[in-house]
Amino acid sequence: MRDDLSVSSLADGGQVASELECLPYSVQHEDEGVCILVRMGPHRILLDCGLRDISPLIRDSLPPADLVLVSHAHPDHAGSLLVLNQHFPQLPIYASEVTSKLLPLNWPEQALEEVPSFCQALPLRSPIEIEENLVVELFPAGHLPGAVAILLIYHSKDRDYKLLYTGDFFLSNSRLVEGLRLEELRGLNLDVLLIEGSYGTSRHPHRRHQENQLAERINRAIADHSSVILPTPALGLGQELLMLLRSHHHFTGRDIDIWVDGDVAIGCDAYLELLPHLPASVQNFARHQSLFWDEKVRPHVRRLKFEDLATLGSSPCIVLTDSTADLGKYCQPHTGSWLILFPDRIDIPVNSEYLTPTTIDSYLLAQHSDGPGTTQLIHNLRPQHVVFVHGSPAYLADLTSLDELQNRYHIHSPAAGIIVDLPIGDTFVQPSAPETNYEGELTELETVITISLPDAIANDPRWQNFADTGLIEARWQGEELVLRGLSQRELLNQNSLDTTRQRHPLNWSDLECCGTCKYQRGQRCWNSAAPLYNFKVTLEGYCPGFERLSEDES
Repeated sequence: MRDDLSVSSLADGGQVASELECLPYSVQHEDEGVCILVRMGPHRILLDCGLRDISPLIRDSLPPADLVLVSHAHPDHAGSLLVLNQHFPQLPIYASEVTSKLLPLNWPEQALEEVPSFCQALPLRSPIEIEENLVVELFPAGHLPGAVAILLIYHSKDRDYKLLYTGDFFLSNSRLVEGLRLEELRGLNLDVLLIEGSYGTSRHPHRRHQENQLAERINRAIADHSSVILPTPALGLGQELLMLLRSHHHFTGRDIDIWVDGDVAIGCDAYLELLPHLPASVQNFARHQSLFWDEKVRPHVRRLKFEDLATLGSSPCIVLTDSTADLGKYCQPHTGSWLILFPDRIDIPVNSEYLTPTTIDSYLLAQHSDGPGTTQLIHNLRPQHVVFVHGSPAYLADLTSLDELQNRYHIHSPAAGIIVDLPIGDTFVQPSAPETNYEGELTELETVITISLPDAIANDPRWQNFADTGLIEARWQGEELVLRGLSQRELLNQNSLDTTRQRHPLNWSDLECCGTCKYQRGQRCWNSAAPLYNFKVTLEGYCPGFERLSEDES
C-alpha cells in the first residue's frame, strides 16, 4: 500500500510506476457506501458510486474516470449515480440489464418515468472490449437480481492484467436469486481481487436453517395471537421475506393476512417486471399463482392502504414495511400485541412509547457470504493481491489477520483516500498483521475472580456493544474461556421471559423448549452435542439436545 502518492495522481491520470492501482473513495458498509477508482494502464474505471457526498468526484470540470461500472442497484453502491450523471452526462455508465431497470428505485422522490435512462446494459458472461485493449465481462454474483462480479482485462504490450471486483456477492441460493457459481470463475489466473468483507470472519448456519428459524419464530408469535412487523430495506430482503412467507410450510394455505407497505411494495412491482430474469423455480411458481399480490391463495398478500390501518391487528397478521418507517402507526391501541423483528446487525433503538404491548427481536437472514464463504472464493481464484472493501474496519481487520490469507496472498484493507499500488510479479513484503490479541491479568479473591485488560481494547469499535450493559457471560470452549457481552435487548427478552414464567408458571414448567433448557443462556445454545450449538435460538424452540433446568437452576 502506498500513501506517498497524492489522490490526484491516479484520479487525473498522472504518471505512476505500476500498471494497476486502485483508489477507494469510500469502502465502508453503512454510512458511506462504496466507490472505488481503478487504474489499469491508461484506463480509469469507477466501480460503483454509493457516496453520500460526491464532492471528491466533481471537484473540477473533468470526469473522475473514463467509465463507470455498477455491480448492483442497492443505494450503498448506486445511490449517487444520478447526481454524477447530472454533472457529467457524457460519462458512460454500465451495468447488467436487470440492474439498469432497478436503478430508478434509488430516487423515490422522482417519478420513475422522470429518471433519465443513463445506464447502458451489458450482457452476462460475454467479454466486451469496452475501450481499446480493455475488456469487461459480467458474472452473476447472487445477493440481488442483476448483481454481478465484474472482470476487467487490460491487454498491454507485455502481458494481460486481470482484476475481478465482486461487488456484494452470495454463494448460496436464496428464494429469488441464484448464488454466485464458483465454477464460472475458476481458472481466471487473476492478478487482483477486490472483494467485500461485510461479515468479516463470522460463520453462519445454512441458509435453509436461517429461513426455518425465522419462519418458526413468526409462526410461534401468530400462535400466541401476536402480529408481526418486519422492517426491511426496499429492495432485496423485503421481497425475499415475502417469498419465504408465501412458500414456507408454516404459512401456505393458512388464513393469514400479509400486508406490504411503503417502498417495499414498489420493489415488489419492480420484481414482477423482471420475472424472465428470475430463477426457473420462481418462474414456475408464478405460472401457478401470483408471485406477490394474491387475494385468492392463502396466505393473502395485499398492499397496505391508509383505510386498512383501522382494522389492522384485529386478527394476527404480518406487515412488511420500510426499515425507516414509523412503526407506531401500526402499533395502535386495540390492535393486540406485536412482535417487531429487525434484520441482524441493524441497530434499532427500542421504542418504549408504542401504544400497545410490543416485543422487539432480531433475526439472521444473510444476504452476503460469511467468513468461510469469503475465504472459499479467494482460495478458488488464487489472485496475487486481495483488496478488502465494504465492511466495518473491525471485520475487515479480522479477515486481513487470517494466517491462511496472510501466508498466500498480498493482503490490503485500504482506508478511503489512500492509493493502493498493485505490483504484479514483483517482490512484495507483506505487512505484519494488525494486533488482535490483548494480554491481561487474572486475580483470584475469596468470592470473586477479576480479569484486567489494557484500555487499548476499548479503542476497537466493537467494544461499545460488548460493554453496553456492563454485564458479561463466560463459558468454556475446550481449554479456553470465552467472554461475551450481554446486550440490552437480551436483558429485555430475559426479563420478558421471567415475567411470562411468573404469569404462566404451569405452562413454562410443562414445556420442553429452549426457554426451559439448561443449556440456553443469553438466547444461545451452549450444548456442544446439540445441533443448535452456538446458534441463536428462540425461547420457544426445541432440539433433541434438550435437558430440563433443575429446580435450583430455575
